[in-house]
Amino acid sequence: MDYGLIAEAYEKIERTSKRLEMTDYLVDLIKGTPREVIGKVVYLTQGKLYPDYMGIEIGIAEKLAIRAVALAADVGEDKVKKSYRETGDLGETIQRLLEEKARHVEKPLTVEEVYETLDKMAKTMGPGTIEMKMNLLSSLLEKANPNEAKYIIRTITGKLRLGIADMTMLDALAIVYAGGKHFRKEVERAYNISSDLGEVASTIAKGGLKGIRKFGVHAGKPIRSMLAERLPSAQEILDKMGGSCAVEYKYDGERIQIHKKGDEVSLFSRRLENITHQYPDVLELVRENIRAKEAIIECECVAVDLDTGEMKPFQELMHRRRKYGIEQAMEEYPVSIFAFDVLYVDGRDLTLCSYPERRKALEKIIRINDRVGLTTYLVTSDVEELEKFFEKAIEDGCEGLVCKATGPHAVYQAGARGWLWIKYKREYKSEMTDTVDLVVVGAFHGRGKRAGTYGALLLAAYDPESDIFPTVTKCGTGFTDKDLAELPGKLGKYRISHKHPRVDSLIEADVWFTPGLVLETIGAEITLSPVHTCAWDRIRRESGLAIRFPRFTGNYRFDKAPEDATTVQEIVEMYQGRLRKVSA
Repeated sequence: MDYGLIAEAYEKIERTSKRLEMTDYLVDLIKGTPREVIGKVVYLTQGKLYPDYMGIEIGIAEKLAIRAVALAADVGEDKVKKSYRETGDLGETIQRLLEEKARHVEKPLTVEEVYETLDKMAKTMGPGTIEMKMNLLSSLLEKANPNEAKYIIRTITGKLRLGIADMTMLDALAIVYAGGKHFRKEVERAYNISSDLGEVASTIAKGGLKGIRKFGVHAGKPIRSMLAERLPSAQEILDKMGGSCAVEYKYDGERIQIHKKGDEVSLFSRRLENITHQYPDVLELVRENIRAKEAIIECECVAVDLDTGEMKPFQELMHRRRKYGIEQAMEEYPVSIFAFDVLYVDGRDLTLCSYPERRKALEKIIRINDRVGLTTYLVTSDVEELEKFFEKAIEDGCEGLVCKATGPHAVYQAGARGWLWIKYKREYKSEMTDTVDLVVVGAFHGRGKRAGTYGALLLAAYDPESDIFPTVTKCGTGFTDKDLAELPGKLGKYRISHKHPRVDSLIEADVWFTPGLVLETIGAEITLSPVHTCAWDRIRRESGLAIRFPRFTGNYRFDKAPEDATTVQEIVEMYQGRLRKVSA
C-alpha cells in the first residue's frame, strides 16, 4: 500500500474538527487499505508501532530528528532550525525544505517500508544507536515526497495529533467490516479485553464479527480498567444499587493489574503502562502468594510502614515511579498489595461473571499475610452500617469506599464507567472540598513575575458520551515557582498551533494543547457559567458549569490518561449535590 494514501487521508482529517467528517475520512482510508496491512495502518494512525502496554517507542529526540531532516533535505542544520522556529512544526519544516528542493521521487513509498524502518529504529540498541537511527530516518525521508515526509516526522517525534480517539477508530472499523456503527459495542468489547487496536483491526478485517466474537482474555494482555461513578451519600448509593451492595475499602494507592503466567509476572498501571520494573518486590509477593498457574488480578498497591503496618499517602508511593535507583526506592518505600478483583484464572474468563463470583474466586487463590491481602469489605443493605464502615475506612487511612453491585448483572465492565461501582469518599459530603482531576487543554501567557511562563491553565473535564473535553475552569493558583518554571517543559510535547478537535471551548487560549496532562485541582464551589462548556445546556439553557476559585493541589496525575479525568456527569452530580444541601 502506498504511504502517500495515508498521508493524503491524514491531511483531510487534520483539516476538520467535526467528528462525523473525521470518521468518514477514516472509513475511506480503511476501505482503501489491504487487509494484510490494516493493523500497521491503525498503529501508525495512532502514532505508534505497537499497543502501549508493550512499551516499544520509536525513541527519536528532536535534535536527532533535526539532523536527519538536514541530511535528507541536503541543507545545513542551521537552516532547518531557522525554518523550524518559523513554522513551530518540524513536519512542516521538512515539507517546506523538500518542496524547495523540487526533487523527483522515483518509486512510491509503501506503508510496509515506513513501518519496518520505524520498527528497526525502535529496536536499535547498543553502540552506535544514534547514528544508525539517524541514517535509517534520513534514508526514509529521502524516499518520501514532501507531504509524506511531514507525517513521518510528526509520527517519529510524537506529534501526529490527528485528534482520532480510539472510539472513533472503532466506529470506522465497525462501519467497514461489521456492517454498521451499531455493531461498535462488540468490536469495543474485543478492544477492552485486549487493549490492542491493531490486533482488533486485523482480526475484524480477516474474520468479520465472527472473528471478533472469538476474542478472549489472555494473561499478558492487559484489560482496560472498569471505572466507578460517584455519589455523595450512603442513602443515595443504596437506592441506586437496589437496596444492597458490597462495600470495599478504597485504599490511597496505585491501582495495578497483575498478570501471572507461571513464574512470569507483569504489572500494568491504570493507564496500561508496563510498570513491572518499578516493583520487583511485588513480583516476588505475587509468585509466592497467588495460588494459580495463570491469573489476572486487580489490586491497590499501597506504601506502608513495615514497622507499624501504617499505610502511607499516595504521594509517598510515587517515589517508586522511576527508571533508576529501584532497589534503593524499594527499601525506602516498601509496599503492600490489596487485591480487589480477579478477571481470569487458569483459562477461565471471569469478566462476564458477577462480582460475588469473582470475589469467591479471588479468595481461593490469595495467600494472605502481612504484605498481601484482600480489600476489607462487607455486604450491607443498612445505611447506618455503611456509614460506620465508611468512618472505619477513614480511620484506617483509606480515601473512602467503593460500593459494588452484587446481582447477576454485576459483570466486569472493561473500559467502561458505570453504576455497578460507585465511589464514596470523605470529601463528597461537603461542598466542593473534594478534588477533581482535570485535563490541561490550553494556557494563557503570564505577566509580571510570571512573564516567560504561563499565568493560568485552561482545564477541562471529560465527556465520554461525545468523547470530548469541555472546559470547566481557568487555574492559576497553587503553582510553586518550580511548577511555573517547569510547566512549559512538561506541556511542550502536547503543544499544538490550534484548538484540538476534541476540545470544546468558547474561550480563546493563548496556547493550545492536545489533551494529555492531568492535574488534581480543588475549588470553592461549582457555579453556572456563560463561558465554560462543561454540561452545556444541561442545567440551564446557554450555560455550562464552572469551578470557582480553583487551586492546583500540587499533584500531577501522571498515572491517569486524559480519558480517566473527572467526567462531565461527575461535575453535574457534584453541582446538584450542592443544590440539594442548600435547599435542605
